[in-house]
Amino acid sequence: MRRPYIPASDERLSDAGHCLAPSRRTLLTLLAAAVASPVAARTPPLTVLMLSDLHSAYGAMPALLQIMRDTVRQGAGRSLILLDGDLFEAGNVVARRTGGALDWAFLEALAKLAPVVLNLGNHDSDLVPSPADTAAQARALGITVVSTLRDARTGQALAPAEATLDLGFPVQLIGIATNAIDTYPAAVRPVLAIPAPADWARINLPKAPPRGGVMIVMSHAGLPADRRFLDRVPDGSLVLGGHDHLVIDQPFGRGRYVHTGAWGAVLSVATIAPGRPVQLRQVTVDPGGPADPALIALIQARLTDTLTPAETAVVAAIPSTLSLGDTGRAVAALMARAAGCDIGFMGHTTLGMGLPAGPLTQYAYDAVVRFDGAVMRADVDAATLAGLMARANQDQDTPFDRRTGDFVYGAPAGKTGQARYTIATTDWCAGHQQTYFGRTDLVFTAVPGLKVKDAIRRGLPAA
Repeated sequence: MRRPYIPASDERLSDAGHCLAPSRRTLLTLLAAAVASPVAARTPPLTVLMLSDLHSAYGAMPALLQIMRDTVRQGAGRSLILLDGDLFEAGNVVARRTGGALDWAFLEALAKLAPVVLNLGNHDSDLVPSPADTAAQARALGITVVSTLRDARTGQALAPAEATLDLGFPVQLIGIATNAIDTYPAAVRPVLAIPAPADWARINLPKAPPRGGVMIVMSHAGLPADRRFLDRVPDGSLVLGGHDHLVIDQPFGRGRYVHTGAWGAVLSVATIAPGRPVQLRQVTVDPGGPADPALIALIQARLTDTLTPAETAVVAAIPSTLSLGDTGRAVAALMARAAGCDIGFMGHTTLGMGLPAGPLTQYAYDAVVRFDGAVMRADVDAATLAGLMARANQDQDTPFDRRTGDFVYGAPAGKTGQARYTIATTDWCAGHQQTYFGRTDLVFTAVPGLKVKDAIRRGLPAA
């Protein structure tokens, strides 16, 4: 990665410094520190709580709310809550039938804890006619909304791309949306105009934070798009990424590039102040841990009132809890086995949460395997398969420079050590093979009569 952008005045000072004798450079450094450090020392840090891609994760919300409340109370200074898109999930039947009532209850509780900023994601119009409706409802709770989304019919912005809050010092917030139009609900696609994220950022990102303040960029564009503008972000800034469901903590200079996972599994907490390096910790959220009792009761009541007997029916019994990555590999193998293939590949954002131990209801299963579609197969040689596997399973400590954003979980379901193999995947991954497999020459055909959700469900341990 190229170094972060440094304002021209700082560059001129740095260049001039190289021409000075070592003793004079040292003196300038000490004088600058003597002037700046008392100001920085008097500035209380800001605690920034970050979430992305919550996707109506009702099982995690009560524990998440309790952790966030405790974090705000324990902070040394003021707090700020950042929500980087995709709060809602139409695949959750309770969310869909109630208009996201539980999501809005969660947001209302957050708004009482600290200032909240929402950057609109592609799923934030899942439950309403337009992202503008979500923005209006959020503003009614006192939430600040930022986005680069525009109305294609009028050219008007659905929300400002930028907002500045006074939180003891100026905090400039910039929101960037994904332009992957096929990830938005089909009904809203014709009315959206979305600039290419990296192009917009390279033109519009300020060259420096506000005087005496900090800059925070909230991007729901995904890692590949973010890579193209990170070098333009002023040093010392915080960049919160989303859309890819990744967990990332990547320093750049004094700044930080962060992804905080999905489905409320991780809460990222930054400490930020003008002139200081951004500090970060990431907290794993235990859904069975201490939780907000009022939200627990509300969620249980809504689920009881809303779910049908078919949705509460137990469809499998899972022997032990699986991580999200292990769930991805397990379901990829099950899908391949059902298709009579050797290797299975499952797109990582097709999954919501990992498989929990114990009885698995249809409603819970739908939160594990989010999307349905045709199962696709292709024939490949051993060298091609090796390349596909080398790109897969990026949950396993993959270095930052090798991360691709979207990726597949890959696992064998049959024989190995062959000259040729048959692979199985979803129609979404097959239709976006450059994104998921890094190539465009794989020839996929549909497996007759086989759907993703049914293929996997039939392979799970029987209840």
